Amino acid sequence: MHETHISRVLLAGADAYKLKKPVNLGFLDFSTLARRRHFAEEEVRLNRRLAPALYLGVVPITGTWEAPVLDGDGPVLEYAVHMRRFSQTALLTRQRLTPEIADALAERLAAFHAGAPVVSAAADYGTPTQVLAPMLKNFSVIRDAVAPNGQLAAQLSRLQQWTQTQYEGLAPTLAQRRIDGHVRECHGDLHRGNIAVRDGAPLIFDCIEFNPALRWIDTASELAFLLMDLMQVGETAQARRLLNGYLMHSGDYGLLAVLRFYLVYRAMVRAKVTAIGAAQHHHADARQDEALRGYVRQALACSRALMAPRIVLVCGLSGSGKTSLAAALAEHLPLIHIRSDVERKRLFALAPLARTRAQPGGGIYDADASARTYARLLSLARQCVQAGYGVLVDATFLAREQRRPFRALAAALGCAFDCLALDAPQEVLRRRVAARYSLGQDASEADLRVLAHQLELRQALTPAERARTIFVDTRKPPALDRLLPVLIGSGTAMR
Repeated sequence: MHETHISRVLLAGADAYKLKKPVNLGFLDFSTLARRRHFAEEEVRLNRRLAPALYLGVVPITGTWEAPVLDGDGPVLEYAVHMRRFSQTALLTRQRLTPEIADALAERLAAFHAGAPVVSAAADYGTPTQVLAPMLKNFSVIRDAVAPNGQLAAQLSRLQQWTQTQYEGLAPTLAQRRIDGHVRECHGDLHRGNIAVRDGAPLIFDCIEFNPALRWIDTASELAFLLMDLMQVGETAQARRLLNGYLMHSGDYGLLAVLRFYLVYRAMVRAKVTAIGAAQHHHADARQDEALRGYVRQALACSRALMAPRIVLVCGLSGSGKTSLAAALAEHLPLIHIRSDVERKRLFALAPLARTRAQPGGGIYDADASARTYARLLSLARQCVQAGYGVLVDATFLAREQRRPFRALAAALGCAFDCLALDAPQEVLRRRVAARYSLGQDASEADLRVLAHQLELRQALTPAERARTIFVDTRKPPALDRLLPVLIGSGTAMR
């Protein structure tokens, strides 16, 4: 048997049975048998959205207190959530997040959010004031639990003031995101301890059933919990990969405007839980004290910009390695990777791997569609920079008129601008394009005909462009140690 402050879990062979304790803690009420049955059924209903094979149902416990029977006849003594058991070694708290699982998790989470119910206009969930209230409550609970002084007290005051100031500026954005349908019935407790890897795929379980306000939240808040949890244990590259994957699948680049706000909140939630645990033991041992201070430090780090915003174009013909390089850079630096192949498909309501079989320069690749695609890339770049993030824009950029607006945007926003021009011998490009197209596992639809078409259309960089361009020969994997210092630049704040 495993026990928490709200439940007991009985492990028996391949099965697990969770019984809710008859407690009322204010934020949850399991005090009656009827309520425990209701929330057991809610737990199964909600978790079957993400882990249908794990949650088998609700079973009554009958018999007598001296000889209870699972799923028997007679008066019901208690109810249990029946689940399949799995090894604790499968949890992400026991293993690092691999690139493959990060990509699968990003896709799964984006699809889950897209299909989750949107909050009713009549409900209070997700309103700006309802978002702020638990954020401020975190600080009062921590102060009541551990009576902080010295540096910790100063840090809490600084974070509380930052939260209040950010809220005042973001309240209209929070309200608009609610109107736009981003407050949904989410998981509510998405951290590494509630994600396992089974059969090579992520399994998300144990969502919040006992308090609707904790799961009817902005999808940005949900994502921020997992990103913060990964960064807290040093898996920052994995967090960046997950973020970029989620953005590409969801298209919700607007969440960047509120992401740091929610990252700080989620770190403070963890700090609060740690402080409560210390208070329940009537003192904080060295491990608990360091954990509390660690989450506060994480909140402070999340409150600061990690890098001065900049716009980086990653240009080149199909097969030159633009996407591979951009993805690698986005794991090393806090940059948002925007890919033309994905955004073009999104404009036409197509999945990233959809195949249109259009002729070169035709269909969704004709001049009008390309103009719309580059206009969207420009709009997203502006959105990212205004939210305080740097951006990698991954596209062929064959024409000067496609490149010029991005330089102008950087100048208008007062941010740095760089261009990475990738190239390789034509035989290398042809080999890569043919291999990628045959696999059919990439958003690019470029084949050898498309490559030949690009070679005809490509316009050379102007002298002014060449002065701000880093030329990268991709016959071999580019040396990141040469590119990173240039992109970091001077006067940036890197963690």
